[in-house]
Amino acid sequence: MRIYLIGYMGCGKSTLGRRLAKHLDVQFVDMDHYIEERNCKTIPQIFEEEGEAEFRSKERKALEELSEFTDIVIATGGGAPCFFDNIDLMNRTGKTIYMNINPAILADRLLTSKTERPLIKGKSREELVAFIDETLKKRNEFYTQAQYQITVPDVELEYIENLLGIHPGT
Repeated sequence: MRIYLIGYMGCGKSTLGRRLAKHLDVQFVDMDHYIEERNCKTIPQIFEEEGEAEFRSKERKALEELSEFTDIVIATGGGAPCFFDNIDLMNRTGKTIYMNINPAILADRLLTSKTERPLIKGKSREELVAFIDETLKKRNEFYTQAQYQITVPDVELEYIENLLGIHPGT
């Protein structure tokens, strides 16, 4: 079993991923943390020192490695499905779930997040909602290729089990 959680930053991929992996008794990997550990640098450092193109290359390599793991839930980076043929790789090697959360909810979550996110630094709530809306327009062509979609924040794990047709211990 391999489950990929995709969606915009702040949609809850890591939070849901941890809960789901524990519930299913499988490994959880946050792809951004995986990249940081492999490169001994934070994502913002990689962006600043090596540029976005190099980061996306490292992200692709990480995705290829993780696509070989079994019994795993993977929280991808927000942009991961939008580069190379990453969404195709995810769909070929596992079940993909797009966490399609309302931009206003995303903005509220991101404004209170303790995680440093260079793309949104210094934006007001209104600017942030507009930025999220604009970015989602570009990313949705990739996100909507996911096999499944969740539109409710903080979804129940049983809902996901039924959606994917899986049950712990089977």
